[in-house]
Amino acid sequence: MAGRGSYAKGVAKREEILKVALEIVAQAGYRNATVRQLADAVGLSTTGLLHHFGSKENLFTEIVKRRDRMDVEAADDAAARAPDVHGDLVNDLPGRVRHSADVPGLVELYTRLAAEAIDQHHPSHGYFENRYAWVRSRFAASLRTEQESGRLPVDVDADRLAGILLAIVDGVQLQWLYDPSFDMAEHLRYALSLIGFRDAAGGTNESTARDVSD
Repeated sequence: MAGRGSYAKGVAKREEILKVALEIVAQAGYRNATVRQLADAVGLSTTGLLHHFGSKENLFTEIVKRRDRMDVEAADDAAARAPDVHGDLVNDLPGRVRHSADVPGLVELYTRLAAEAIDQHHPSHGYFENRYAWVRSRFAASLRTEQESGRLPVDVDADRLAGILLAIVDGVQLQWLYDPSFDMAEHLRYALSLIGFRDAAGGTNESTARDVSD
């Protein structure tokens, strides 16, 4: 029983650390959020903090994972509450990209870790490899739903477009980190309009988009 209690306390502390770390990193960013700062915020030594994760890289990977879970849960919840407005992830994508501007540190963290994890020996490599495959699959499923609803042309290759959309999302975030005046959501919305994507009301995703048949 004592062992089970210790395990439960460890899980609870780990969740507390991730919750606090997510809030700090969201504003301070990957570079400025030190292990010491995170440890102080949850009443631990740096050794005690890293005991729960093994390394700083693992800790920051877990922060990205937690944010991913929160985003998926928020998208699914919005779709369940208002399916006509939030049909799926892609229909809601520009708004979710715009929300990223409220948490610049998390955008920086994701972008930095994704680049660093290209190295196969990086502790985050496996997670990002699987994440890219999973997000492409989710996007593709969403695009097929849009095709079934008539909001996206049926001759569009959903699997290939999913990879392109993910590249656009990552690309606009990177440009925004360099230039905060760069409007991520509007550029994404315009890109969707160029492939004929239509919103739930039947209009193009970008009111000023040109006719792609020209």
